Amino acid sequence: MDPNALPFDADAMLSGLREWVECESPTFDGASVNRMMDLASRALVLAGARIERVAGRMGLGDCVRATFAHATPEVPGILLMGHLDTVHPVGTLTKLPFRREGNRAWGPGIQDMKGGNYLALEAIRQLARAGLRTRLPVTVLFTSDEEIGSPSTRDLIEAEAARHKYVLVPEPARPDGGVVTGRYAIARFNLAATGRPSHAGAALAAGRSAIKEMARKLIEIEDMTTDDCTFSVGVIHGGQWVNCVTTHCTGEALSMAKRQVDLDRGVAAMLDLRASSNEVQFRVARGVTRPVWEPDGRGMALYDTARRVAEGLGLTISSQSSGGGSDGNFTGAMGVATLDGLGVAGAGAHTLDEHIQIDSLAYRGRLMAGLLMALE
Repeated sequence: MDPNALPFDADAMLSGLREWVECESPTFDGASVNRMMDLASRALVLAGARIERVAGRMGLGDCVRATFAHATPEVPGILLMGHLDTVHPVGTLTKLPFRREGNRAWGPGIQDMKGGNYLALEAIRQLARAGLRTRLPVTVLFTSDEEIGSPSTRDLIEAEAARHKYVLVPEPARPDGGVVTGRYAIARFNLAATGRPSHAGAALAAGRSAIKEMARKLIEIEDMTTDDCTFSVGVIHGGQWVNCVTTHCTGEALSMAKRQVDLDRGVAAMLDLRASSNEVQFRVARGVTRPVWEPDGRGMALYDTARRVAEGLGLTISSQSSGGGSDGNFTGAMGVATLDGLGVAGAGAHTLDEHIQIDSLAYRGRLMAGLLMALE
């Protein structure tokens, strides 16, 4: 089977992808995520899938599991796995509307990772239209909370991966067009500072500001960054009235390391943080963690197959470990052959410049189709 012969049409794909992009689906808005799952479910059914809707937990959105008819459905097969939640709040379309200029298209979540999910679905559709059958059965799993570390779906992801031989993750391609064969370990932390209230105008000295304590700890946390383990504070909430010394301030921090041992040391350092004085309180609680996914023999063999398919398409794809965790961390760490970064080319993920290279919808779609056919 020559993937070059499949009639992928990037313009037609972009037209279909637009509906997905314009269905805003921020993680914490379960109803919006479910509307996106409705769109994806319909597309999967039209592509011939039998779908199961898995109810969301923790106030988060649902997931969708789709299977396609196969001669040997009981054989461990291929799991195509992606998330349909985004970091962009509802209303982002006013600042980042879907638009096209030349070979670029912009929109919230278009690169991370609705474009990759859409091209994976198109690969399945193209194979079906051509009457081509994969050697292994294919399952698609679309999840709802990857952008916050998958707290409600990790068990579902790991259970599904355990039933499969391969996991393919259409997260965005690396900047050089490469794919991902390993990812760094990531830990999240919840921060809480408690001060002492007072009237900021009449009795400022009597108060102890929780915001001030959080500011001190923010600098301390970020100054812990080394080449081996990074630390950043990305969320802070505190205060309600400017004329009140703030009693409570909360935050969220992130730590990332290439090796699990370095992350473990970073976690210990975070949990050892203490208040700067006995007049205030400061607490750190560990949040969700993604384990390090180190390249292994199974994963590199899967990459070699993808590399050969890419060469047949006139493409060169490198393999690399990457920061910015994904659900591939879980499946790769389990020892299931996993290949990540199979999605669209683009840039600006998580920003108001998020965009894709339109032609990559077609050529990366062919790569996905060729890989699905090659795996056995």
